[in-house]
Amino acid sequence: MRTVLEALSMRLKALRGKRGWTQTDLAKRARVSAGYIARLETGRHDPKLGTLVKIAKALGCPVGELLG
Repeated sequence: MRTVLEALSMRLKALRGKRGWTQTDLAKRARVSAGYIARLETGRHDPKLGTLVKIAKALGCPVGELLG
C-alpha cells in the first residue's frame, strides 16, 4: 500500500510529464522553487494544503487528482 506522499510524488511527476513541463516550468507556474518540486517528486517533503492548491491550479487539476 502506497503512502499519501508516494501517491503525490507519482501523480505530480505524471501530470507534469503529461504537459511536457520541467520541474522549473511547474515551479514558475506554481510560484514555488524548483527544488521544492524536486523534493515533492522524491517524496522528501510533506506539503501544506495551500501549496498543493497552488500546484494543482498551475497544473489545471483538482487537488484530489494530485493525491491519486
